[in-house]
Amino acid sequence: MIYISIVEGNPHLRSLLGWHLQQAGYITHQYSTIQQARSNLTQNPPTLMIIDSDLPDGDGVEFCRWLSQSRQTLILVLSAKIGEKDVVNGLKAGADDYIKKPFGMQEFLARVESLLRRFRVNNAPLILDFGDLKIDLVQRRVEFRGEFIDLTPQEFSLLYVLTQAQGTALSRTELLRRAWPEAIENQRTIDTHVLSLRKKIEIDPRQPNLIQTVRNVGYRFNLELLQQNKLSSPEAYQHPKHYHSHNNHNNGHLSPSTLNQERIMAR
Repeated sequence: MIYISIVEGNPHLRSLLGWHLQQAGYITHQYSTIQQARSNLTQNPPTLMIIDSDLPDGDGVEFCRWLSQSRQTLILVLSAKIGEKDVVNGLKAGADDYIKKPFGMQEFLARVESLLRRFRVNNAPLILDFGDLKIDLVQRRVEFRGEFIDLTPQEFSLLYVLTQAQGTALSRTELLRRAWPEAIENQRTIDTHVLSLRKKIEIDPRQPNLIQTVRNVGYRFNLELLQQNKLSSPEAYQHPKHYHSHNNHNNGHLSPSTLNQERIMAR
């Protein structure tokens, strides 16, 4: 979750910035003084701190300097001081970016998103842990139920893309685009790699529980099974008999109409 603190003495600007950030999906905390911001740092540690350079109780740039030395947080300075020396001083004090007032809201939001992209890259996990399935993004290795699985580069990329979709069904075209963006292959190549993956991570590839076919759509990865059952035993991996829909012969297939309505549970 991304938390953004706004330290701005102008109540109208502070409220406006907060509203736009909330509309963009961020959680915000708003303060009018340095003292308020400092007293809430432990309780509400932000991912990004937006600081006005001229605050009622002190110099925002000096607060920026203190913050950069004591906390690991992104800092965006807002300032009516637009000289080159002022910008350089702000950046040297520890600011990750510096916006000159007045500024447009689209520019402001774009700079915020740019800073947060840096945060996401720097804090991206090196190993994705889904319980009994672990994906090492550095070594490009997959551990499944305590054993390393030998995957081809294509299979590894496909598995990664499926797990990152968070249970959403992806079409063959989308899987091809995400897994091998530079490859020129037939969409049915996806079916071949899915079949190969199922042979390596499914108890019964003919009745797949993890990589599921969604009729008229494509494929989805059943993260619920990993997260709920942890695959502690082969029994937890058995294919469910029914999905409580009008299709009683799914064989691992989900219809698009029931995909978002049914919670898939192993028997």
